Amino acid sequence: MRLHVVSGKGGTGKTTVAAALALALADEGRRTLLVEVEGRQGIAQLFETEALPYEERRIAVAPGGGEVYALAIDAEQALLDYLQMFYKLGGAGRALNKLGAIDFATTIAPGLRDVLLTGKACEAVRRRRKNGGFVYDAVVMDAPPTGRITRFLAVNDEVAGLARMGPIHKQAQSVMRVIKSSETAVHLVTLLEEMPVQETVDGVAELRGAGLPVGSVVVNMVRPALLDEDALAEAAADRDAVARALARAGLGGASRGARAGQLVGPLLEQAREHAARLELERAGRAEITGLGLPVPELPLLADGVDLAGLYTLAGELRKQWTTT
Repeated sequence: MRLHVVSGKGGTGKTTVAAALALALADEGRRTLLVEVEGRQGIAQLFETEALPYEERRIAVAPGGGEVYALAIDAEQALLDYLQMFYKLGGAGRALNKLGAIDFATTIAPGLRDVLLTGKACEAVRRRRKNGGFVYDAVVMDAPPTGRITRFLAVNDEVAGLARMGPIHKQAQSVMRVIKSSETAVHLVTLLEEMPVQETVDGVAELRGAGLPVGSVVVNMVRPALLDEDALAEAAADRDAVARALARAGLGGASRGARAGQLVGPLLEQAREHAARLELERAGRAEITGLGLPVPELPLLADGVDLAGLYTLAGELRKQWTTT
């Protein structure tokens, strides 16, 4: 797999997962390019570096000496590259940019922005060194959310149909050959919550319906189970046993029995809430498993995701990716 497209419902942590995946794939001396297409500079924030320019820049070294490069694709600059590549406009293209024509074109032309973004990423996938080897072992794209990922990736099919000949047609066809090939996988990020799970299930169906290659579903921010099934059942069944356990824990002198009794109700309510969450997660996990895809899981990091946490998540992905 050489192109990994990472999508997911907003709030599921798709940018974090894309960054962790890029680090994981750069293990053992490999070189990975991490591509951002939404202009949010989320990658720069995760790697604690300055805002990414429109150029490929090394931002991290992975375990084993691999390297992660990053690129924030700017649609206007990508269009200038395109005009130079196919029409050799040179200074004329720069003049058009100064006049605002490039920005105007990417704003009003349906799908043109997505064509440019996907085209630039696919160019990086295909790029080779002078010795014939690929410049990057893998390209990871932090892509738009699940709700528009299928249209984003399939836009070149529409363009190829509209422009039936010429360089635009050829470029669109070459992009789709990469996107629909066995070298590409679209990974969806979800949480074990009702709405993200449903959007993931719908997203997989849309991608499959469009003939796009689905790779895996990454379950992010998985919280640990505080009580096992037996403990939950015991707490729900025997209120007095909970009170006695609290008293044995040393809740205060002569009044410890009373104090333990006061705590039983709130603790049992928390246990019930925990049991309900576990049941919801169990149902969500069953729906995701039913998709027939690999399902790596990443833990919720209590202190949030800083650079050290990102490397932790990369390590988790690296372990699970070899078995999924």
